[in-house]
Amino acid sequence: MSGPECLPAAGGGARLGRENGLRPPLAGAAAAFGSCAGFRLPPPEGDGRVFEERGPKLQFYHSLTQYWEICERNLWVLVVGRFPKEHRIGIPEFKYVANMHGDETVGRELLLHLIEHLVTNDGKDVEITNLINSTRIHLMPSMNPDGFEAVVKPDCFYSNGRENSNYYDLNRNFPDAFELNNVSRQPETAAVMEWLKTETFVLSANLHGGALVASYPFDNGVPATGTLYSRSITPDDDVFQYLAHTYASRNPTMKKGDQCKTKMNFPNGITNGYSWYPLKGGMQDYNYIWAQCFEITLELSCCKYPHEEKLPFFWNKNKASLIEYIKQVHLGVKGQVFDQNGNPLPNVIVEVQNRKHICPYRTNKFGEYYLLLLPGSYIINVTVPGHDPYLTKVVIPEKSQNFSALKKDILLPFRGQLDSIPVSNPSCSKIPLYSDLPSHSEATKPGLFLFLVTVFHIFVK
Repeated sequence: MSGPECLPAAGGGARLGRENGLRPPLAGAAAAFGSCAGFRLPPPEGDGRVFEERGPKLQFYHSLTQYWEICERNLWVLVVGRFPKEHRIGIPEFKYVANMHGDETVGRELLLHLIEHLVTNDGKDVEITNLINSTRIHLMPSMNPDGFEAVVKPDCFYSNGRENSNYYDLNRNFPDAFELNNVSRQPETAAVMEWLKTETFVLSANLHGGALVASYPFDNGVPATGTLYSRSITPDDDVFQYLAHTYASRNPTMKKGDQCKTKMNFPNGITNGYSWYPLKGGMQDYNYIWAQCFEITLELSCCKYPHEEKLPFFWNKNKASLIEYIKQVHLGVKGQVFDQNGNPLPNVIVEVQNRKHICPYRTNKFGEYYLLLLPGSYIINVTVPGHDPYLTKVVIPEKSQNFSALKKDILLPFRGQLDSIPVSNPSCSKIPLYSDLPSHSEATKPGLFLFLVTVFHIFVK
């Protein structure tokens, strides 16, 4: 990989902190996102405030070490929103996670700049203000702080910090739905998996480096998901292609698809993960299957560890995409499911006909559901144990709502309390759920576009 932003084999690279143009409050946050040893801020006061002089009610930060002990360094998450400390009904949860490969540093820097951009423009920029009013945004600049700190000699292609301190690649460390991933679950992975249980995440992206492309699920697959056609698609493939295109089309270099000077070309700057290369134990597949969260992978730079003076270049190229992608959390339809007495029902299966998930999507403890859908007509199937499925039609308009998905509450015509619904969410087993599917569905059969993409890959690989 090459390009104007690439770093020579020896030399300084991108590092967090005030020297990179971060304002004083953000420089403090940058220190927090480093290591415990470098953490000079006092413990969080109440809401964990970082930006004392910039609307402290907007954000708070917390560490995933409250879920799992992670070496000597914390996985810090900063939450931005009108109600940052807790989930509010009707407000979808969004997240960005960066630097899970410690030597891929651009995403880490971009999220710090994004934090500052959101906080300093609240009340000044209408779009940013509406986004903060309507969304709870979780930002993790580094999932692998140990790896980041381990980089001694930054390089464009590979540095020692890719893996965590136990020499595990964190993006090969999650349970896999297609084949057994019998590896030692790492503390960072376990912390993120636990985190996903605590929030109703709807949309996400994980930020990487080493290429310029927006990659969407699946990363692994079986013939039932279309691998015979050199790809592996989800039941929501139309939504995922739209999401990837939303990001890539607003990045002037990514959308060209061929800016890293390699033999690989990505039409319009997007790719199906399996079509690019299959991988087992990836985070985006795990999010989609077991956490009900649509996640894509954003490869943001040809050079994994570029020189620090290139950071403004990356921020300018990605700012519009980062903001526009967050807005997509408001696609489709959302609402609550109630019984006849008006009680919200948790753990009820809410799916769209003809796009059922192998691990069914369920309502959260507030009876909420969120379904990311493109404009069109759909039949929603609500399933409660011991009762016939309840079907209802929904039409997603062409013109999206103002920072809100279409709201549709569902009142089930059942008498009395539904005592058969369990209290806790019966999550699907962390086993290869797709391993026993007998054949591929109609959805995996390629059209002309997919055929041309497949032929293209045969000749360029």
